[in-house]
Amino acid sequence: MSKFYIVATPIGNMGDITLRAIETLKSVDLILCEDTRETHKILEKYDINTSTISYHAQSKLAKVDKIFQLLEEGKNLALVSDAGTPGISDPGAMLVSKIKEKFFNLVVGVPSGTPTTKLREVQVIPIPGPSAVIAALSASGLPTHEFTFLGFLPHKKGRETLFKEIAGAKRTMVFYESPHRILKTLESLVKFCPNKKVCVARELTKIYEEFKTGLPNEILDFLIKNPDKQRGEFTVIIS
Repeated sequence: MSKFYIVATPIGNMGDITLRAIETLKSVDLILCEDTRETHKILEKYDINTSTISYHAQSKLAKVDKIFQLLEEGKNLALVSDAGTPGISDPGAMLVSKIKEKFFNLVVGVPSGTPTTKLREVQVIPIPGPSAVIAALSASGLPTHEFTFLGFLPHKKGRETLFKEIAGAKRTMVFYESPHRILKTLESLVKFCPNKKVCVARELTKIYEEFKTGLPNEILDFLIKNPDKQRGEFTVIIS
């Protein structure tokens, strides 16, 4: 049985990797990376000599076919993203879906008695660890018993509709935002949900990690007055 591991890696602080993740990355035959250059920083730090290949949002079908072939040959593979848990707002989700479809659902919808191709069984195994959305929620001080994760917001189409949905939400809403759009996003929050409490988490686990909580206009004013605080990756939480 081939094994396909989903391995979480640090989102900033290189110490945030589990012993199990290190052991897994050392033991597999090949590591699939969003960006091999980023992954090699982790591999070098922990003396992991496993070979790597790239797999990202622009990967062609031929790359997926190659991965299928490796699994068919009995190889054990690990999937990592540049940071955090693969598959969460990440192109790895599509690959996992394709593997599940090919190796797990061989006879779904096929009439009884129809010959099917026998493929090697593949076990998909999560190796849990860092995730920006969970880290941000845990330290936000906002309600976490129920939340909806929106990933990255659309740049244009459907954006206003989504902010209206956030305004009417009865549970905590969470999404990722880039430094290039954080001010525009806060302007939209001021417009659509001015009285909701917002927590903005920046540069999680890194040296300049920071949490700022308040009304949307208060957070917006703070960032406008402190341009250096507009840098880095953001996780935005709205109660």
